[in-house]
Amino acid sequence: MWVARRMASTMSASSAALTFELVAKCSTTRARASILTLPHGPVNLPMFMPVATQASLKGITPEQLESTGCRLCLNNTYHLGLKPGQEVLDAVGGAHKLQGWNHNILTDSGGFQMVSLLKLANVTEEGVRFLSPHDGSPMLLTPEHSMSLQNSIGSDIMMQLDDVLVTTSPDKVRMREAMERSVRWLDRCIAAHKNPDRQNLFCIIQGGLDLEMRRECTREMVARDTPGIAIGGLSGGEAKDDFCKVVATCTELLPELKPRYVMGIGYPEDLVVSTALGADMFDCVWPTRTARFGNAITKVGVLNMKREMYAADFGPIEDGCGCPCCRPVDQEGAMGITRAFVHHNAAKETVAAHLLTIHNVWYQLNLMREARDAIIADKFPAFVKEFFAGLYPDRQDYPSWATDALRGVGIDLREP
Repeated sequence: MWVARRMASTMSASSAALTFELVAKCSTTRARASILTLPHGPVNLPMFMPVATQASLKGITPEQLESTGCRLCLNNTYHLGLKPGQEVLDAVGGAHKLQGWNHNILTDSGGFQMVSLLKLANVTEEGVRFLSPHDGSPMLLTPEHSMSLQNSIGSDIMMQLDDVLVTTSPDKVRMREAMERSVRWLDRCIAAHKNPDRQNLFCIIQGGLDLEMRRECTREMVARDTPGIAIGGLSGGEAKDDFCKVVATCTELLPELKPRYVMGIGYPEDLVVSTALGADMFDCVWPTRTARFGNAITKVGVLNMKREMYAADFGPIEDGCGCPCCRPVDQEGAMGITRAFVHHNAAKETVAAHLLTIHNVWYQLNLMREARDAIIADKFPAFVKEFFAGLYPDRQDYPSWATDALRGVGIDLREP
């Protein structure tokens, strides 16, 4: 049961395993600052969630992930269901114990991987049939089995199994089928969920780029009254203008006192614009994946640390960055890593990937912390303008999709 209440300076609502407290709203845009309290502690929103697909963030320890300020990360149901498998997860007591992570976990249902990774996946009303990538044996993932796996994982937030279709698909009939099936599968997930008192099930809005279909799906999903709501099926190659229209269309219809999660996005510009459009939570593998290619995410853009120009650069990865890598070595918990050291190791040693992963994750989390602070101070439009000015010294280079989307919520990037 979802219970809402108004407090002296904030509004909050709660279900059995979640409390959502709305702390502040931007007076210009749809941006919000809130506190999401889950079984493993509170999380400040808006926030970016790093992706620890197989119960680990590639290259760093849980302690190092914790040092970035992360309090909610992702695991993947599909991968953990294959290995170590449900029997091992039940024996160890869930994914928190398996990976030594004392904070919150969100699990994707496995539906996206069925479609994106497996060439021979066949989606029917029953579920998704596919061949095991390990031994080729036939397997079936149903809404009920996805819930059972996620109950064994013990994630604080678990996602419904949805019928995922790339947004660029021209097949309108199949897109409608996927949207309507996702609603029916949510009903089956709700019925199969065994631990609603300690695990939160989020629904996923589908409908491709058809805004009316998205509205229809949003109304159906909101009626199911899950503790949180996700916007899914994006980051599938669609134009950024279309992406923004979908996010804006959905958030406009969502209840104010529930967390809003846009799945699979991670570029800094996407995070800032989506926050302005009223979304709260984001995830993507890009920040950690690009680190493994020697790239550092900074306020002025992505820096390729393999470039020779950094060979004798003894400054930090990013000046003024507060991550453990960049802070001076005389500070507690800091490493004082230089660009020269990262450059020296980027092409031949894994240590560079480890350090850049820590830096990139910290950058993403800190970007959302700064956005949150700006919302609370009611200075979010100024924050957005400063952010884009850092990435694009010439305003003529601002991406049109971002300027158009932001203009729709009251921010004109062309104005000082």
